[in-house]
Amino acid sequence: MSSQASGSRGLLFIAAFKLAKGLLLLAVGVGALRLLHQDVAVTATHWINALRVDPGNFFIHHLLARLANVDDQKLKEVSFGTFFYAALSLTEGIGLAFRKRWAEYFTTILTASFIPLELWEIHRRLTEAKILILAINIAVLAYLIWELRRPRPHPH
Repeated sequence: MSSQASGSRGLLFIAAFKLAKGLLLLAVGVGALRLLHQDVAVTATHWINALRVDPGNFFIHHLLARLANVDDQKLKEVSFGTFFYAALSLTEGIGLAFRKRWAEYFTTILTASFIPLELWEIHRRLTEAKILILAINIAVLAYLIWELRRPRPHPH
């Protein structure tokens, strides 16, 4: 197997992840808009009961307490943010899937831009999940930089 093929496989894996994340964020944005003019905590309680999740669970109780303060303005802000982030992820994913060089640069810059935020979050509250996410993003960033520096055959 050539180095070009293995490099492409890694980029395609990242592309698939970015596309899946973009579609998930798109669904979250649509879901947030569908909750406009509704009591979000009541809707969440309905789904918690329908899914037979223990409403006495600490995490569920904490979630419901936070959702009680969500108003239409907050839902609009959340949907805007998720649509924006979905657009970035989908742009990265589509560009990488089509093996566009600009998408490699774009993804490298965006991935690098989140590392300071992740470090700040780790500083605020250290968790294994945050460390794992940081490690994965550093590995992806290193791989993307390696891809950008790797010599490519010129098209004829």
